[in-house]
Amino acid sequence: MGSELVEMGKSAEHTSGAQDPDGSIHTPSRTLDSPHTPSRTLDPSHTPANACCFCWCCCCSCSCLTVRSAKEEKTMTTISEEQEEADIEQMPQLTLEEVQSWGESFECLIKSAQGRSHFQQFLKSEFSEENLKFWLICEDLKKETNKTTVEQTVKQIYEDYVSVKSPKEVSLDSRVREVIHNNMQEPSTCTFDEAQQQIYVLMQRDSFPRFMNSSMYADLLQSFQTPSES
Repeated sequence: MGSELVEMGKSAEHTSGAQDPDGSIHTPSRTLDSPHTPSRTLDPSHTPANACCFCWCCCCSCSCLTVRSAKEEKTMTTISEEQEEADIEQMPQLTLEEVQSWGESFECLIKSAQGRSHFQQFLKSEFSEENLKFWLICEDLKKETNKTTVEQTVKQIYEDYVSVKSPKEVSLDSRVREVIHNNMQEPSTCTFDEAQQQIYVLMQRDSFPRFMNSSMYADLLQSFQTPSES
């Protein structure tokens, strides 16, 4: 009976922890590979709310952030296209005379709200709509009078259409880029004047003739033709 009590005492001592000479007892800590310790990396449901779907740290280089940015960009593009369609619907009814007047000169086309809209659709089919958008936003810049707004707009135009890192970069020669660089030291409504003129000439000599000879313009003219009586 005495030996059994001794063995039970040893078993209890092993379970509760080792006893130091000073009488204190240390309970063994549970190791990381213990079957009772949940693995944080194996259960995605425990991922923090601000972390991405693949990692615990939410860093700027994470791939899922890039995906979200792409989705946001696609959403903004869709909103822009819907706005353009809404603007077209609100324009005055187009007439055959106005459509024919576009063929007289590029100036007639670009002065017409309907002409710019149809021309932009053509440029979009050629993946060069940024040229017209750049020209138009420079026109808006010239009308701005608030200095702070001018400075902010100039910076935004540069980032969107002049920076080599932008996907909407317009084609400008080195001389004009140097002029812009100098003008950026003191932003004004005239910062992009030479660049705007260069893009105007580019559209006039290159894109405009193709638009006039395109099926898009021909179909638009045809839509005004009165069906012949049978």
